[in-house]
Amino acid sequence: MVDADAIVRELQEPGQPVFDAMVERWGDKIVGDDGALDRATVAGIVFGDKDELKAIEKIVHPEVRKAMDAQIKALASTDRVVILDIPLLAEGRAKDGTHDTRGTSAIIVVDCPVEIAVARLVEHRGFTEEDANVRVAAQATRDDRRALADFIVDNSGDEASLDTEVDRCWQWLTTVARTPWPPEGEVSQQE
Repeated sequence: MVDADAIVRELQEPGQPVFDAMVERWGDKIVGDDGALDRATVAGIVFGDKDELKAIEKIVHPEVRKAMDAQIKALASTDRVVILDIPLLAEGRAKDGTHDTRGTSAIIVVDCPVEIAVARLVEHRGFTEEDANVRVAAQATRDDRRALADFIVDNSGDEASLDTEVDRCWQWLTTVARTPWPPEGEVSQQE
């Protein structure tokens, strides 16, 4: 699996160029006492201000794309299913207005109603309800995400229900034709 969130965390480690660029933009206030990125402070800056959100996207997204492409290339010769976990896929658009899907065979969207997503952020991640709502509002809409999907996994139930949904998805996924890598043409570049 190629995990975009894990890549972001690696790129935002102290001493990495993305970390340095973020500190250059927002100063030492985004660095915790341990020298690591203070993610809560960064979130407070970017999720309430569209210009700051665009600024962090401009710093982080190109580097994430490069790292993802390198990981995808390394997996290109495998005959296994390669999953790209891209939480913000619906938010990113290429210059021509299309979504950069990295040459994928299919898009699977894990979906639940906004109210459930907010409640889970509060319960499992310790967000306030206000902060959770601000973060959700800063993302693509549920309808936008669903519109991209070739398959939708319903995550509105309990873990057992999710297991059933994942099994259903896997059965579907085994029927999807494999995309050759690299795809024809270049992977579009997002702004």
